[in-house]
Formats: sequence, C-alpha cells, structure tokens
Amino acid sequence: MSQPPSPPSRRDVLVAGLGAALLPRLVHAAQPVPKPAPTPKATMLTRPIPKSGEALPVIGLGTWQTFDVGASPAERAPLKDVLQRFLDSGARLIDSSPMYGRAERVVGDVLAALPDAPKPFLATKVWTTGKESGLEQLETSVRDMGRGRMDLLQVHNLVDWRTHLPVLREWKAKGRVRYVGITHYQKSAFPELERLLKEETLDFIQLPYSLTDREAEKRLLPAAAANGVAVLVMQPFATGDLFSRVKGRALPEWAQEFDCDSWAQFFLKFILGHPAVNCPLPATSNPKHVADNVRAGFGRLPDAKTRERMARVLDT
Repeated sequence: MSQPPSPPSRRDVLVAGLGAALLPRLVHAAQPVPKPAPTPKATMLTRPIPKSGEALPVIGLGTWQTFDVGASPAERAPLKDVLQRFLDSGARLIDSSPMYGRAERVVGDVLAALPDAPKPFLATKVWTTGKESGLEQLETSVRDMGRGRMDLLQVHNLVDWRTHLPVLREWKAKGRVRYVGITHYQKSAFPELERLLKEETLDFIQLPYSLTDREAEKRLLPAAAANGVAVLVMQPFATGDLFSRVKGRALPEWAQEFDCDSWAQFFLKFILGHPAVNCPLPATSNPKHVADNVRAGFGRLPDAKTRERMARVLDT
C-alpha cells in the first residue's frame, strides 16, 4: 500500500509562489522591448502668402554683396555651406537681383552643386529700363539663378515699373513665374509703394524695416495686410548698425521668454512679431551667422507689448 504524499513544506510553498510571481515578468522580458517614439523635430514657423495660401518659411536669405564673388573654390565654399545650412533648417526663400553683380549666377551655381538639398523658393528682380532690355534681363536671371524656373519676380526699386509689371503679369499667366511684386529701399518712395499696393494687383512687396527703422509700420504694413500682399523685409539689421549699437552688451534675460538667445535673433524676432511681415531677408556669407539667423524662425515670437519693450532696449 503506497504512502500518501507528504504535505508541502513551507519552503516548497514559498518557492512555488515565487515562481508563479516571476513567470509573467520572465515572459514579458522575453518579448522585444518597443523603441520609444522619436521626438518630433522642430520645424521653422511659416506664414501664408495671402494671394495663394502657400506656407512660406519665415526666414529668408539676401544675397546683396555677400554672393558677389568669383569662381574659385575658396570663395564658393563658405557660400555652399551657407546655402546647405539655410535649406536644411527649413528656410526656403533666396532673394537676389541683377543689381547684385555676380550674385544670381553664384546662387545658381552653388545650388546646382547641392542636388540633394531641399527645393528653394527663388526670388529675383528686373532692374533696367525698356521692355526689350527687361525681357533680356529676366531671361538671363531665370537661366543663371533659377536654371529655368523662378518663384517670384519683382520690379527693383520701381525702375520703369509701368513697363515691367505688365510683362511680369504675362509671365505669371503663362506659368513662367508664380508670383510678382515690387521693391524699394527709400522712404521717399513709400507714398508710391502705398498707392501701388492699393491700385495694382501684387503678390509681394519688399521694403526696409528694422528695430530702428519703423516707418513702414505707419502706412505700408497696414496697406499690405489690407490688400493681401506678402511682405519681404530688406535691411533687417539696418545695414549692420544694430549690431554696432549693442556691441559689448549682454542680451536681456527676458529674451528667453520668446526663445531668443542672440542679438541677431532678437532683431529678427522683433520684425516677425509684426503680423503683416512674411519674411525678413538677412544677407550673409558666414555659415555661423546663417545658422544663428535661421533660429529666429523657431519657437515663440514677441507680442506687441514685448516688441515695445524690445525697442526701449536701444533707447537706453
């Protein structure tokens, strides 16, 4: 006759219980551990082009003086780095003109050397008198800078605008350019710019505006907003005067409130704080400077009250 099984000892009970408790953990540990979701990459702020609704990144690149260089590798290498960093940041608009010497061709050459870079938004101008001369200049610009395409064509400083603006509209109707506009750098031309904003069909206007040059706020920026015209800003650093005025001064700590960590960003974010502005166009041939400039297009922007506080920084 067999003996009845011995009752389990306390040790047996503890071991069995521990095994039961560990089993789900062991099974779970045997499963592949899912990777954490990637952190979304920050993207540059955009503003819509009023006439189309197309989203345009808020930091552009000017080329006056900075891209008027020769063909040597030593001269081109920094510009290649500038355009690569600019486009990699999410920025898109590159602005030039026949007035800027070799800049248009240099832009075209350097972009051709960056075949994998994101597609830029190309803008240039017509700067001559007479229809035939204007057509010749436009064809050269599109060939040299755009390699056959162009996003925006502008009448530079209103030179013979009555002749050129109808031509630009014809090109737009034929699909040779997507947008047309006008520019001027002198305050004496502001009344004429305002009149054209109201009387002509325009997609863009380019004008000077900065922390120390706020004349455009009085009438031009409101007129552009009222008539659905996108605003590009030339001379956002007041041709370098702004940096001279803050040389040796520390950036205010409260600049962190709108995600600003340099004077260049301070000046650009002031401009972008105005809702009528689409895109300032700081010009540079320095890769470090362009990397700094494009950061102004990320994070928070100052409100109207903060912008007035920013203006008072230079008053002191």
